[in-house]
Amino acid sequence: MTDLVDYEQLGNIALITMGQSPAPGSCDDDERGMPFLQGCAEFGNQHPESKSFCHTPLKIAKASSTLISVRAPVGTTNRAERDYCIGRGLAAILARGVTENNDFLQYAVEQNVGFLHRRSQGSTFLAISSKDLHQMKVLHPQRVVQDKIASILLTSDVAIHRTEALIEKLKQIRSGLMHDLFTRGLDASGRLRPRQYQAPGLYKQSALGWVPSEWSVTDLGHACEWASGGTPSRQREDWWSGDFPWLTPKDMKSFELNDTSEHLTEGAARLGSRVVPAGSVFIVVRGMILAHTFPVVLSSRPFAFNQDIKAVRGREGLDNRFLAYWFCANGQLLLHKVTEATHGTKRFDLRDLYKTGISIPRGPEQQEICRRLDALSSRIEEEGLIAGKSKAMKRGLMQALLTGRSLIRVEAPTVESAHV
Repeated sequence: MTDLVDYEQLGNIALITMGQSPAPGSCDDDERGMPFLQGCAEFGNQHPESKSFCHTPLKIAKASSTLISVRAPVGTTNRAERDYCIGRGLAAILARGVTENNDFLQYAVEQNVGFLHRRSQGSTFLAISSKDLHQMKVLHPQRVVQDKIASILLTSDVAIHRTEALIEKLKQIRSGLMHDLFTRGLDASGRLRPRQYQAPGLYKQSALGWVPSEWSVTDLGHACEWASGGTPSRQREDWWSGDFPWLTPKDMKSFELNDTSEHLTEGAARLGSRVVPAGSVFIVVRGMILAHTFPVVLSSRPFAFNQDIKAVRGREGLDNRFLAYWFCANGQLLLHKVTEATHGTKRFDLRDLYKTGISIPRGPEQQEICRRLDALSSRIEEEGLIAGKSKAMKRGLMQALLTGRSLIRVEAPTVESAHV
């Protein structure tokens, strides 16, 4: 058995091409010329998705190259499945010859990206140079070992990508189901109602258009109770030494939430902020986060919260869980109501928000709608946990296989085989 492990500077085993901005006017979106990538904004799970094309490319990333971001964020990678024109935000790394495996090379670069992060931190603008990439040291075993390591990690990636594709498909299904459930609802047998043109007698005309005849129509101001939050004095250090959760927009990363990154004493929460009971719905009404997303949180315990958030609870007849899902289903439409305040801050005009119409089914139908969405959301969460475990396993494999800690062994060639 032979251990074939060595380290080498990346520039000695790979061709490194630094990107360059094309000439002005040479890029457009008419799909003529070579696909163009300025930076990592168009990176996908595996391969980039170019939105513009270049007629006169200056720097080209060849197919099979590892694409790496050389400007903030430094170190993000993707794989070129075809030739691309690359701008100043990217570099391309391509194996020099048949002694190198491009798949292995990408994994080796990803494993040692910390070297590039340390180099970029010495600059005012986070960026790395051609010299940094050339001097980066990576594990460099013989080709047969590279092939084995790449095969192991590619198998792991296939499992991860399949799970992520399933999650994306389930999210699309949930999005479509939400649209149907909040416009058509469920009949007494638990089936989606026929569409209005298929069964006009099941619908009535309203300010929101056609809605099921049994549903009531009102606006958010009348349907809900609204509460404002606040930020207790930071000078009162004793207030910030408790375990009572205090919510800010940066905490709103999951639909159901039971904890936050900052905590208050309960007394401070009630004095300097606002406390609402478990089951409250939280939406962001001010902040730059509203430029691109509309987070919704359903709390599983009492929370205090800051002034950029509103706590919303349904009045009699409107279930809070149904309301939370309704906000999720209508988030993109609500974002059209966002305006720009001073210094570019995004915010809702609350009077306009309160006037937003909502159609409300009866209690049992609300509960069944929530049950359907809960089941699908649980499936998405389960697949997310599987993806998380697969990614953790891959990180462990990379740490073992690409640092020499766990050596891949190959049979030494015999005298006979060496002369074949």
